[in-house]
Amino acid sequence: MEKNDLFFIREAIGEAKKASALGEVPVGCVLAIDGKIISRGHNLKESKKNALLHAEMVAIDKAIKKMKTPILPEATIYVTLEPCLMCAGAIFQTRIKRVVFGAFEPKFGVLGSILSLQNEERFNHRIEVTAGICRKEIEKMMKDFFRELRNKD
Repeated sequence: MEKNDLFFIREAIGEAKKASALGEVPVGCVLAIDGKIISRGHNLKESKKNALLHAEMVAIDKAIKKMKTPILPEATIYVTLEPCLMCAGAIFQTRIKRVVFGAFEPKFGVLGSILSLQNEERFNHRIEVTAGICRKEIEKMMKDFFRELRNKD
């Protein structure tokens, strides 16, 4: 864990709470370069009716537009939940240096759960992964969200 990881994961948790308030799965993300937040994102998949609008995709898209470049080799992306295959693909394609996430995603996660793409030697880009920061808090937030969703039915 690096010095600012806890701060940035807490910022991502704030984004996850925004998603939850919209009725979205509470996943939040911030993208930082040189210790500064460049962009933020939270799930918008349901509210915007677009399966591509995961928190990571929203934050990456904003960062690309802000930085005016398709690659972000100095960036670290902080996300509350382990990235899925689509989001990991975007992380690799934009050459993001580092991924920090809170909770593992046993159904879709590809940076430690189902797969560990960061260990795939055939890729020409390597990403550094740090997992488990604020894990229990994020797992509780996810469980509470889904429990509440089930109780609405």
